[in-house]
Amino acid sequence: MPKGSPELTAARKEEIVNACEKLYKTMSFKDITLKEIGNVTSFTRTSIYNYFQTKEEIFLALFEREYVRWNKDLQSILNGNEKLGREQLADKIASSISKREQLLKLLAMNNYDMESNSRPELLTSFKVAYGESIRIMISLLKKFCPDKSEDDISDFVYVFFPFMFGIYPYTAVTDKQRKAMDEAHVGFTYHTVYDITKNCLLRLL
Repeated sequence: MPKGSPELTAARKEEIVNACEKLYKTMSFKDITLKEIGNVTSFTRTSIYNYFQTKEEIFLALFEREYVRWNKDLQSILNGNEKLGREQLADKIASSISKREQLLKLLAMNNYDMESNSRPELLTSFKVAYGESIRIMISLLKKFCPDKSEDDISDFVYVFFPFMFGIYPYTAVTDKQRKAMDEAHVGFTYHTVYDITKNCLLRLL
């Protein structure tokens, strides 16, 4: 364990995750290394090992933080509304997801490797944030769609959460990908995160 106060430890971890987030905006997962992350922190690269043992652990911490941020938005929908129609509920959930591009990008990545190369305690911490997303979503459905049965709600969860893994690739298409699809005669219509998410939600709700 690193020496220092819990506040210093938390601040160092936050700085490392922030550095990873900054790099991830312009670099791919495979190109980001611990050395690259260390270059944009205020302390030595070797100090990173006091807080995270692998690159995947840093990404998992970023992943967890994105779920925590989304959870706050979902909780605001739950607490801030007495009644919502299905169109309104779909709109608010879709709007909350459209603000979480980083979360969607991480979901589209191979998170199997991310999870398998992280220590159990960090994986558990991540799963707490992920599980909270599911719990809040279930609460939203119970409050605003009271006619839905337990089976209906379970079906929703097991369709919508896997669906989220595919949002980013369908909404963040590069010029290279567009050209390849044109040359392959693959019809493609661009949709925003909000549009594709709301359309799915309306069908599930």
